Amino acid sequence: MPAFHPQPQNLPAEFPVFPLPGALLLPRGRLPLNIFEPRYLAMIEDSLTMPRMFAMIQPDPNAPDGATGPGLYRVGCLGRLSSFSETDDGRFLITLTGLIRFNVAEELAMQRGYRRVRGDFSPYLDDLDPMPQPMGVEREVLLTALRGYFTHRKFAANWDAVRRMPDEALVSTLSMICPFEPAEKQALLEGPTEADRAATLLALLQMGAAEPDLPSGRPVS
Repeated sequence: MPAFHPQPQNLPAEFPVFPLPGALLLPRGRLPLNIFEPRYLAMIEDSLTMPRMFAMIQPDPNAPDGATGPGLYRVGCLGRLSSFSETDDGRFLITLTGLIRFNVAEELAMQRGYRRVRGDFSPYLDDLDPMPQPMGVEREVLLTALRGYFTHRKFAANWDAVRRMPDEALVSTLSMICPFEPAEKQALLEGPTEADRAATLLALLQMGAAEPDLPSGRPVS
């Protein structure tokens, strides 16, 4: 069981959101962030005096802009600030650990320049269950697709570390670090179950390995 395991009644009704295209946080996933914009520095400062929770959410390119900024997807993931350090030049280096997904019930007035929402966690309470769920796809099939994806895109990987990862951590980590498009990241987030997410991940890896145009290679660890 994770060191911090909230119950539904401990979840905040209202919380800050960090809209960031392509940034995916999943329950029990760990997302490192380099915070430097003044409004998000303020958000971290405020989060440290509260339950240390804020959410990641992606802007939705198909949603109209609102009074507070770009339209947002309706599903995000609440996280807890699980590590924190401050640099000499005033940045915050943090790790956000995913807790539970939510639907945006209402966007609230901004606070110190950052956006806030009221969230509905009720469709996603199973995210709080610490017991691993079945992956739903054969592990070797997923690893074979991953090797093809990394080879095609000229990425490097620590395969010993990959093989040692439990199924749930493997799916979450790959979903979060692979350079999928924002809409594809959103599909991974919104998968109803771990098995659905693993099936979507497998399909994205297989499609990515078949793409004709290769991006510049970069290491992935």
